[in-house]
Amino acid sequence: MTDTNTKTCANYSQMSISLTRHIFLIAFLIISLPAQAVLKIDITEGFEGALPIAVVPFQWQGGQRLVNGDVSAIIASDLARSGKFSPAEEKDLIARPQTLEDVHFKSWRLAGMDHIVIGKVTRLPDATYQVEFRLVDILKGKQVLGYSFKATNETLRNVAHQISDYIFTHITGLPGAFATRIAYVTVSNSKDGRRYKLQVSDTDGYNPQTLLTSDEPVMSPAWSPDGSQLAYVSFESGQAEIFTHEIRSGVRKSRSKYAGLNGAPAWSPDGTKLAVTLSKDGNPDIYIIELSSGKLQRVTNHWSIDTEPDWAADGKSLIYTSSRSGKPQIYQQDVKLGARPKRLTYEGNYNASASVSPDGKQVAYVYGEGNVYRIAILDLESGATRILTDGALDESPVFAPNNSMILYASQERNGAVLAAVSTDGRQKQRLAFSDGDVREPSWAAVRY
Repeated sequence: MTDTNTKTCANYSQMSISLTRHIFLIAFLIISLPAQAVLKIDITEGFEGALPIAVVPFQWQGGQRLVNGDVSAIIASDLARSGKFSPAEEKDLIARPQTLEDVHFKSWRLAGMDHIVIGKVTRLPDATYQVEFRLVDILKGKQVLGYSFKATNETLRNVAHQISDYIFTHITGLPGAFATRIAYVTVSNSKDGRRYKLQVSDTDGYNPQTLLTSDEPVMSPAWSPDGSQLAYVSFESGQAEIFTHEIRSGVRKSRSKYAGLNGAPAWSPDGTKLAVTLSKDGNPDIYIIELSSGKLQRVTNHWSIDTEPDWAADGKSLIYTSSRSGKPQIYQQDVKLGARPKRLTYEGNYNASASVSPDGKQVAYVYGEGNVYRIAILDLESGATRILTDGALDESPVFAPNNSMILYASQERNGAVLAAVSTDGRQKQRLAFSDGDVREPSWAAVRY
């Protein structure tokens, strides 16, 4: 590059189910899902006050525009999905400048545009691509950002996502999250029974990759902090077992196969430990596994069920679900046995599946009242809670790495989908396969 100027998923509708079964008995809708199916993303609720921007179709030189590699279209889609931008429709563009000299600033100001993006893609003799872009501030009347990238057929979409990140960050001051990846679990029917798949894809649903296919349940994927590995639970051996899985090499290691429950893995912020739920000593409790040595440290020891741990941003405490108050609620506890837990949630009769924001300031969780389960967010400093979604069965929340969105699973009348909501609740998206269901999302902090 050169300078040129984002747990366990439960069937919450069955309130009579015990929390022990809640950990592992997952209700999946069984619909077939091709390995190369792509998530279709619809913006279901827009963001008032979104910033106007025009992404002019990039000029292509030396070859035809790739069907799935239209860089400018990918950038426009990314910015629209963020909820903070309102890209102009291609048909509504007042002009299509290809260079900075072609930009008529007065005309764009009259059209109400704050920024425009121009660029070109050049196919080189070695079949690679040179991708250039410029971000032009219409109000300032000048270019404010510009870079050049090398790309291949395989990396062209990721380069487009990187450009989106640069634009997003420059204008909003927030980190971008378009060039990261998401993981999820799918289930399909085959003549031999159910088929479970652990898959990863770009945040817009493209470039899906199947890491694991199994006839036994696979669940609770969780990204390592550096985006190079996933931890998850598999029942391949006939019992719950926790694995870590290297994305590039495919190498995986068994990390926990104790008698009873082995579930809900969560990486420590430094990537050296996993917080997990084990029942090897009786009731389900929270433990920490040191990955280099396999050494086990117990964190909770209570008659209740303690499960679904997530780490505080500083790595000094865990936030988890516990039934010690009689119903599932969320608690925080220092990472040491005997530390006194602090209850965080009081509203509602069911609060579970906590996900800590990357900046450590908020917790997303499932808020249950009656038979309705929605995604809520808790401000750790003030203790204020706000419900963000309006579904009847929303679950498995996880933050985007820039704290701006929460990805979660939702049950609709026609099947299970992923969905996303901005942390202020003003912008919502629906991510669904046209021919299948998807569950248990996890959002990587970086792209390895």
